[in-house]
Amino acid sequence: MSTKVKYEMEFPIQVSPSLLYQYISTPSGLSEWFADNVNSRGEVFTFIWEGSEEKAKLLSKKSGERIKLRWLADEEEGESYFFEMRIQVDEITKDVSLMITDYAEDDEDEIKEGKMLWDNMVSDLKHVVGSV
Repeated sequence: MSTKVKYEMEFPIQVSPSLLYQYISTPSGLSEWFADNVNSRGEVFTFIWEGSEEKAKLLSKKSGERIKLRWLADEEEGESYFFEMRIQVDEITKDVSLMITDYAEDDEDEIKEGKMLWDNMVSDLKHVVGSV
């Protein structure tokens, strides 16, 4: 078993924080950019991509600000990895950014692939909210 390393990314996005929060915290919002379909039952979110399915447990969320999830596969293995989507608003300029925290295998290609995946997904998100 290899260890994973944490990485963080920042994506400036021109949208109101309250609207952005709907897209990162609700099954219907996440279905528009993160996965083909998303369902939730209690604290468990089910993400569906082209026939494959992954479940994630909601670890925490703060209304209008952030959501933090852990893949159930990691949880079953006793891992404490998570991914978090957090909205950051610059106090002076009021610019909005989506901050991503995630983990990837401790390998340059894996980290690069993870970042590329987030780039593509956030690009889809920007199209959905009209921030291109």
